[in-house]
Amino acid sequence: MSFYEEQVGALCFRRLGNVGPEILLITSRENKRWIIPKGWVKDGEDFEHAAAREAFEEAGVAGRVQSKALGDYVYAKREPTLIRPVKVLVYPLRAVKIEHWWPEAGQRERRWFPLDLAADKVVEPDLATLIDERLRGPNPVSRQVTVKVEA
Repeated sequence: MSFYEEQVGALCFRRLGNVGPEILLITSRENKRWIIPKGWVKDGEDFEHAAAREAFEEAGVAGRVQSKALGDYVYAKREPTLIRPVKVLVYPLRAVKIEHWWPEAGQRERRWFPLDLAADKVVEPDLATLIDERLRGPNPVSRQVTVKVEA
């Protein structure tokens, strides 16, 4: 039995021309901290597909999600009566389509950041390390899964 509950997250990225990779961050609903799209896996859903679904619902991004997690980080999920530790498995997602409207558009801000600035914006140190170090090196991903999300 794991000490942590598990969520999945999508580390959405894009490359435009000669500019280095950009990372999409969104604000949390309550305190407007910069985070990545993340959430719970639904029954019968693959982890990478759940990450892609969260990217669409929380940020309006669809694309190619990789089947192997880039890494993970732990955060403290605060609820009215308790705080519980949650481990987030992070899946890279190359943005292919960015919608003008998405389910949580009125609740969150989204913004593209250069790789080095994105690492500085997030408050979870392990997530900052994933952004800063893992995306700069070779990616050990074996295959990609293209996910289309319908509104």
